[in-house]
Amino acid sequence: MTDSVKKRPVYTNIHVTQIVSYRLPAAGWVSILHRASGLLMFLLLPFAIWMLDNSLSSEISFESFTNVFVAGVIGIPGVVIKLVALALIWGYLFHFIAGVRHLWMDATHSVSKAQGQSSAQITLVLSSLLTLALAAKLFGLY
Repeated sequence: MTDSVKKRPVYTNIHVTQIVSYRLPAAGWVSILHRASGLLMFLLLPFAIWMLDNSLSSEISFESFTNVFVAGVIGIPGVVIKLVALALIWGYLFHFIAGVRHLWMDATHSVSKAQGQSSAQITLVLSSLLTLALAAKLFGLY
């Protein structure tokens, strides 16, 4: 009777040497990136508050704010400031879309593997496209 029973695979934690060859599904990437985008937004919160303060205080502060993105500030080139702003944009967009995905899954009880995989792929594609569109605007392509 034990001969006819199919042996089930044993899953253990992966070793450091296996990380490179391990294929994480899209839902796993969304989970990790959701946490990373939340951390990124938290770390860039002082930058976001600085941008909000300088863009709304007065016309003079708005002019200096816009000049920072062109000429830079204290040895930091403007393109680096734009890249930091782009990181903040990506963090917000990805975190928002992934959060809506989680709320949708909770509200509709859509917890099947196929729906989780497809919603994760939609999250990755949609956040990437929106980030690319806003990056083009930030860098003056349109």
